[in-house]
Amino acid sequence: MSSRALPVARPWYRRLGTVPALAGIGFALSWVAGLSVSPVSTDPHATGTQVIADLSGHTVAQTAQYLLTEGLPAIGIAIVAVAVARRARSRTGRALAGTGLVAALLSLVMCGLGLRLTLWDAPRGNTATAGLLFDTISRVDGVKMALLGVMAAIGVTLAGRGLPRWVAWLGAAVAVSMTVCAVGYAFLLPLPAQAAIVALPLLIIWTTATGITTSPR
Repeated sequence: MSSRALPVARPWYRRLGTVPALAGIGFALSWVAGLSVSPVSTDPHATGTQVIADLSGHTVAQTAQYLLTEGLPAIGIAIVAVAVARRARSRTGRALAGTGLVAALLSLVMCGLGLRLTLWDAPRGNTATAGLLFDTISRVDGVKMALLGVMAAIGVTLAGRGLPRWVAWLGAAVAVSMTVCAVGYAFLLPLPAQAAIVALPLLIIWTTATGITTSPR
């Protein structure tokens, strides 16, 4: 008669070199860098004239910001969402992954529109097009935020079944704050949009924690 030793879970810090963990950490670092690279902060309901005035002289910084806050983070969202699905091995996990992948796709769309705005329309003073593009980016951002809120809400149901309980319940705060913020951006309402001050840090923490804790043991 022989006994089989049970596998020992790796300490959390041993998981930092895995793909999901690196994606979560990269998501956080990319956002921090993106918010630091440009001082421009334009209201989601700004006119084309205001957009061009705000972007004037900040082409390089704004281009970098769109890449760092929409382009690269999209990769992180996709990887973390798929990692949760693989860990959960359930329909709920697959629903979370699907929602996250759509949100990541919208983030890439926003990045593309933002690059068009900063590299083409704003430098050329195309006021009408700049206003339309900026409104579109804001509205798409609202839909993306709503999907991220749904993704986090689905994560709550995976508490202890794919996500650690503390990470799952942190997702509840992400879901609520992202929903409020989504309304502001989708409908170009300045007051609800201010919820981003709370929603974004919560999303960054949740995504990073999810990436690390769903890494292979």
